[in-house]
Formats: sequence, C-alpha cells, structure tokens
Amino acid sequence: MTADHPHHSARRLGRTIGVLYLVNVIAGIFSLMVVPAQTSGHGDPVAAARNILAHESLFRAGIVVALLCYVEFLLVPLALYRLLGAAHRSAAMLMVALAAISIPLSIAPLAHQLDALTLLGNAGYLHVYDAAQLHAQLMLQLNAYGNGLLMAQIFWGLWLLPFGYLVWVSRQLPRLLGALLILGGLGYVADFLGQIMLPGYSDLAIANYLTMPAGLGEIGTCLWLLIMGARPLAPARIGEAATQASRA
Repeated sequence: MTADHPHHSARRLGRTIGVLYLVNVIAGIFSLMVVPAQTSGHGDPVAAARNILAHESLFRAGIVVALLCYVEFLLVPLALYRLLGAAHRSAAMLMVALAAISIPLSIAPLAHQLDALTLLGNAGYLHVYDAAQLHAQLMLQLNAYGNGLLMAQIFWGLWLLPFGYLVWVSRQLPRLLGALLILGGLGYVADFLGQIMLPGYSDLAIANYLTMPAGLGEIGTCLWLLIMGARPLAPARIGEAATQASRA
C-alpha cells in the first residue's frame, strides 16, 4: 500500500480540523450569543428571572451545548499540533497548553448557571427568601458566571498567539489568517484588561471592536480549512524547524 502524498494528507487533516472547528464555532455561537440574547435581563433581575423561566429549555440547552463545546474544543489544538507542529514544536506545545488551560476555566462558570436555575425552582428551603432576595441572589449567580468567563477569556486570547504564529511561519494557511489570529489574541488580552482596569470600559467605542479580529481569524481559519484544507509544510521549513529545535 502506497503512502498518501503529503499534499493530500495535509489537505485531509486540514479539512478534519475544519469540521472540528466548525462544530466548536456553532456551539459557541449558540451558547454565548443565541441563548443570552433570549434569556438576558440586561442588568434587570426581574427581567432576567422572567426570561430564563420563559425560555428554560433553551437556557438548559445552552449549558449542555457549552459543556460539549469546551470538551470538544480540546480536539482542535491537538489536531492543529499534528498539522502545524513541525514548523515550530515549542510554539505548538505552548498553543496546546494554553488551550487546555482554558477548558476547566470555561467549564467552571457553568455551575453558576445551574445555581441560577436552582434559585428559580420551587424548592422548599428557598421559601425563607422573599422575591427581592431571590432576584438579588440570581443576579449574583449570573454575574459570577460572567466573571468566570472573563477569567477564561484571557486564555481564549493567549492560545491564539502561538496559533497565529504557527500559521504565519508554516505558510500552510494564508498568512492573513495568522495575522488576524495574533491580533485577535492581543485583542482578547486588551479587552480583558479593559474590563478589569477601566471603569466604564463597556461604554467606550473600542470595546466593541477589540475582539473582532479574533472572530474573523477563527471563523476565517475554520472556513478555509473546511473548504480548502491545508498545504503541506515545505521541506525548507521542516529543515528550519529542526535547526531551531537542535539549538533549543
């Protein structure tokens, strides 16, 4: 049996990564955008309680899909390591490590969404609280969920830096995508710092644009891999990577 041509192998692996990435993108859009659009109270605890109860099945589905999204996400950097790792092993290992760290940080806040559902239930022990107290507790849980995702966000950005670098140096994907991924990673970090350090940051115009390169880079990479696959790493780049490794 003859071995696959490197071009065919890289293209097939690239398309497999594209499928994995697409699943993650769709799940992320559903859990982080679609569900909050229907269940958020925009800071009003009464509205939040009303919206969650009115769309309880959707809210619960968002928790399940988010959990699957974060667990499935680990497959993406592992597969990317196979595709891009030969270009720079250290950067590839850093990419996988940073992505892996983000997973438990992303999953942990989901417990606060479950706590929010508990507060909206009819458990007998909750009768000691009046409606205003329950709504205050609900907002605390929803805010804790948002704060937890904010802590995870730093790693959502950091893993894009070595990922974008690998795309740039390997040339297995368009360099524009690598540049967008790097800008997106920096944008996530800047957005995190802005939310932590700057009161009123959310009212600034720039707050709406800092993470935009990340979305363009990740969705663009996903679609490119899905449709075009990836080019094999040029032999010259493999030689350069081996030289770098020997010097490390």
